[in-house]
Amino acid sequence: MDAKTCNESRVVRTGRIFPNDVNNHNTLFGGKLMSDMDMIASISAVRHARKEVVTASTDSVDFLSPITQQDSICIESFVTFTGTSSMEVFVKVIAENLITGNRKIAATAFLTFVALDKNGKPTKVPGIVPESEEEKKLFETGKDRAEKRKEHRKNSKELASYFTTEKPWE
Repeated sequence: MDAKTCNESRVVRTGRIFPNDVNNHNTLFGGKLMSDMDMIASISAVRHARKEVVTASTDSVDFLSPITQQDSICIESFVTFTGTSSMEVFVKVIAENLITGNRKIAATAFLTFVALDKNGKPTKVPGIVPESEEEKKLFETGKDRAEKRKEHRKNSKELASYFTTEKPWE
């Protein structure tokens, strides 16, 4: 299976912020941004694998700067690192004040997707070939993030074994 460049999975979407998109602080509602980030990242994962995918995890969503109704947002995603069937997708959100033209990194995230075969089972994905300095840095640090994800997942499963499925309201 041939490796692919990060650019082959790149997705860019630009949009405006409207009153129904903001919270009680008049900034973009974080849940809406997270949903949009997952949507864009899933397209990157499918472009890379050319197979159906499922979201396996969201490592982090870092809200770095508030986004207001005066801003447009550009959400960019691409595959940065791969395992056997998993793909790490980096998402960055750039907010641009439409009046001043000032641009800032407003949010970043790493999401992991697993490619599925026709039977819904994990299947192999191509490797990744980084080209730009940004892509190279994300690729070089990808293995460390993948190891941390595995450890975190193990700890989450262990902790989940203590959780109850009882209905507390009954």
